[in-house]
Amino acid sequence: MAQTSGLQNPLWRAIAVYRIAALVYVTVLVVRNVGAYERPMLAWPVLAATAAWTVFTTYAYAVPARRRPPLLVADLLVTMAVLAASLPVVGRYALEQGKPTLAVAWHVAPVIAWAVAGGRRWGIAAALAMGATDLIVRAHYDQAAFTGTVLMVLAATAVGYLVGVAEVSQRRLERAIQMEATIRERERLARDIHDSVLQVLALVKRRGAGLDGEAGELARLAGEQEAALRTLVTGRTADPVDEHAEVDLIALLDPYASATVSVASPAGAVRLPSRVATELAAAVGAALDNVVRHCEPGTKAWVLVEDEPAEVTVSVRDEGCGVPPERFAQAEEQGRLGVAQSIRGRITDLRGTVRITSAPGQGTEVELTVPRASIG
Repeated sequence: MAQTSGLQNPLWRAIAVYRIAALVYVTVLVVRNVGAYERPMLAWPVLAATAAWTVFTTYAYAVPARRRPPLLVADLLVTMAVLAASLPVVGRYALEQGKPTLAVAWHVAPVIAWAVAGGRRWGIAAALAMGATDLIVRAHYDQAAFTGTVLMVLAATAVGYLVGVAEVSQRRLERAIQMEATIRERERLARDIHDSVLQVLALVKRRGAGLDGEAGELARLAGEQEAALRTLVTGRTADPVDEHAEVDLIALLDPYASATVSVASPAGAVRLPSRVATELAAAVGAALDNVVRHCEPGTKAWVLVEDEPAEVTVSVRDEGCGVPPERFAQAEEQGRLGVAQSIRGRITDLRGTVRITSAPGQGTEVELTVPRASIG
C-alpha cells in the first residue's frame, strides 16, 4: 500500500465529497425512474443502504489508521452488491432500454479509494472488477458499455500516479526540512565550538609550539584536532548529497594522507553510493585513529584500496606494536567499542566483512571488504 501521508488527506476528503455528490445524483435518478423499475419497492431499501454506506465510509476513511485492506475490500464488495442489485430491482428490460443502474457514478468512489490507498495497480484492479460487474449487470457489450470501464481504468491510473508523485514530493520535503534543522543545529554548535573548544585548542597549539617532550606532543595533537574540528565545522554548509548518488571513494580517503599515512589506490575513480563510500571512509578513519592512539608517535600507516568486479576492499596497515588477539574482546567487555562499533558496526551494516590481523611487535592490518552485490 502507498505510504499514508498528509498530502493524501485532501484526496480522501475529495473522495468523500464525490461520494456524497454521486449519492445525490443517484437519488434524483431513482426518483425519476422508479416507475419504470421491475420491483420499485425494493429501490428504496437499496437507496437507504447506499446512503448509510456513504455516511459510514465518509467517517471511516477520515481516520488514516482505518485505510487498510479490510475497509477497502468491504467498500468494493458493498458497492458491487449495490450495482448487482440493479438487475432484480431495475430489471433486465429497463436496463436494456437505457435506464441507469442503482449505482451509476457512485460506483466509481471505491475505485478512486483503491488508487489512493495502493497506487495505480490497486486502482486498475478495482476498476476492472467494478467494470466487469457493470458489464454483467447490463448484459450488453458494445462500445458504450465498455466506455465506463475504460474511464474508470484511466481515472485509477491518473489518481494512482498522482498519489505516487505526492508521496515522493513529501519524502523530499521531509528530508529537506530535516536537513535544514540539522544545518541550523550544526551552525549553533559551530558558534559554541568556535567560541570555546577551537580557541582552547589553538591556544594550546601556540603555547606548546617549539617545546620538547610531552608538552610538544600535546601541542601537536591539539593542532591536529583543531584542524579536524575546524574542517568539520566549516563543512556544515556543504550541499547535501543523496545517499544513492555515486561518489568517488578515493576523494574521501585522500584527506587522510599525511607524513605518516600513505594512501594507495587505483588510477581511476572508485565510485560507490554516497552512503557506502561515507561509511567505508569513516571506518578507515577509525582504524587510523587507533594507530594514533595506541602506537608510538610517527608510526607509519598505509591505506590500500582494491577495486574488484565483485567487491571493494580497503586495507589499513601499520608498523606499530601490534595487538594481542584477546585485546579486542577485552576492550569490548570494558565498554571501549571503537573497533566493535566504529569499524565492525559500519561494515556489517553494509553487509561487508572485517578481518583484523595483528600480533605483538608485528603491526596491525585491518581489511575492510564490501561486496558490490550488497552495494547495489
